[in-house]
Amino acid sequence: MKDIIDDSVLVKNYINGNELAIELLIKRHQQRLYSFIYSKIQDRDTTEDIFQDTFIKVIRTLKKGNYNEEGKFLPWVMRIAHNLIIDYFRKNNRMPTFNNTEEFDIFSVLSDGALNAESKIIKEQILNDVKELVEELPEEQKEVLKMRIYNDMSFNEISENTGVSINTALGRMRYALINLRKIIEKNKIILAS
Repeated sequence: MKDIIDDSVLVKNYINGNELAIELLIKRHQQRLYSFIYSKIQDRDTTEDIFQDTFIKVIRTLKKGNYNEEGKFLPWVMRIAHNLIIDYFRKNNRMPTFNNTEEFDIFSVLSDGALNAESKIIKEQILNDVKELVEELPEEQKEVLKMRIYNDMSFNEISENTGVSINTALGRMRYALINLRKIIEKNKIILAS
C-alpha cells in the first residue's frame, strides 16, 4: 500500500522547486473543489474558469512565499474559490438574493448540522461575515441580537439583563434584523453556503 504524502509536505516540496507536487495537490483536491464550485455556479464553463483561476492564485501565492496556512491547504484553497465565486456573482450582477420578508432568518444559513468539509469552511466564513455585520448595528440592537443569537437567551432573560421591557427587547431585535438586511443588501453580501 502506498504512503499518502501529506498536503503540507507537498506544499513545502512545491515551494522548494518540485513542480510535480502541485500536480499531486491539484489531482488530490480537484473533484471536491470542482463539485463545490459547480454547486454554486451551475455552469460547467464558468466552473472550469473559476477552478483554474483558483489554482492560478494558489500557485502565485505559493511562488511569492505568501502561504502561511501550515497544514490547512484545502480550507485555504476553498476560501480562495469561495472569494472568486463571490467576485463572479458581483461582476455579473447575479448576486443570490433573498425575499425581504418578516419570516426570513439571516441566521438560518448557520443552522445546518450535517455539513461536509467544504460547507463547514464556508459556514465559518459566513459566520465571520455576519459577526462583522452585527458590529455595524446600533449598540442597543447589537446587544439584544448577540444575547438572542449567540447566547441563546429568551426575550424574558434579555429583558431582565438589559433592564428594558420584553416589548422593547423584541422591538430592538426586530430593528436589528431589518438593519442587518439593509446592510447585507447595500454591500451585496452572499450569505448562502
